[in-house]
Amino acid sequence: MTNSLGLDKDPKDTRVVVAMSGGVDSSVTAALLHEQGYDVIGITLQLFDYGDAVARPGTCCAGQDIYDARRVADARGFPHYVLDYEDRFREDVMEDFADTYLAGETPIPCVRCNQTVKFRDLVQRAKELEADVLATGHYVQNIAGDKKMELHRGANDLKDQSYFLFATTQDQLDFLRFPLGGMTKDETRAEAERLGLAVADKPDSQDICFVPDGDYAAVVEKMRPGAVEPGEIVDQGGNVLGPHDGIINYTIGQRRGLNIGGGDPLYVVRLEPESKRVVVGPKEALLQETVSINEVNWLGDEPLGKEPLDVTVKIRSMTPLLPATVRATGAGQAEVALHTPYAGVAPGQACVFYDQDRMLGGGWIIRQ
Repeated sequence: MTNSLGLDKDPKDTRVVVAMSGGVDSSVTAALLHEQGYDVIGITLQLFDYGDAVARPGTCCAGQDIYDARRVADARGFPHYVLDYEDRFREDVMEDFADTYLAGETPIPCVRCNQTVKFRDLVQRAKELEADVLATGHYVQNIAGDKKMELHRGANDLKDQSYFLFATTQDQLDFLRFPLGGMTKDETRAEAERLGLAVADKPDSQDICFVPDGDYAAVVEKMRPGAVEPGEIVDQGGNVLGPHDGIINYTIGQRRGLNIGGGDPLYVVRLEPESKRVVVGPKEALLQETVSINEVNWLGDEPLGKEPLDVTVKIRSMTPLLPATVRATGAGQAEVALHTPYAGVAPGQACVFYDQDRMLGGGWIIRQ
């Protein structure tokens, strides 16, 4: 008989490691699985020095969150462990974050964290604990397809997190489970209330855990002293319009905060780290029909080939799905052709492919 996690085992004989951030989603995931009779082990990763974060509610994986995760585990009666992954997190996520900004790109550290520390390293640790699966509180769904396990968008569009999991490999996907994928956030909170979890009313995390108050520039300057240099804001013809304090303060498509006077609205259309220039232009200069990507991760049934494949894509986490075609252009590389030109394609962000609700993979947008 198949259990609710798709395994032919009795729940009590099925060991599930649950990644517990201390928030309501992962807490409900762990508590529900424990209630269903699974052999649950909660694991929280200490990723950052939480000296400052403890006093800042609303951050991801802060010191308070570790305490909250432990409280949930103790109250429900399953074991909980905290693993110190600070060194790995700094190397794989924080260092990449700083270098990406200095390269004139806009990073997504939460994707890098999922790609490395959480799914690469935590999956390995779960297997060392003889777990059958690793469960998380992400709002996505893995569905057994005709040929393989498939990753689908969460049932609730407003909470779908598939964009942030595009780098999940097939081996990882086979081992992962997402019990909340078919639920809404309101339903999750209702379950937290029913289960009597102390975190039922806890707000969602908003900040990147190592970026206090959203000040990205301050973090980069601290990690790379002297690397943030002033330069010039220029128009597309190279005419100097004003100074800037560092290209890390700008992102493609930005309009506000340029401080270059009146006239027609101008937007950041390109960042040039070599010359330390921020190039601005009219909104139509942002329109782009083709997107080049690297580090492509593909989860489709057949390999991605050189013939264009019809898909829809997301080029930022909050953008709508856009009709497009994608084709492989080399090892780990692909080109996306948007059916309609779109403004605001930013190097360093992800371009993620979909076939209806199924997420097919994605890659990192690179400068053309």
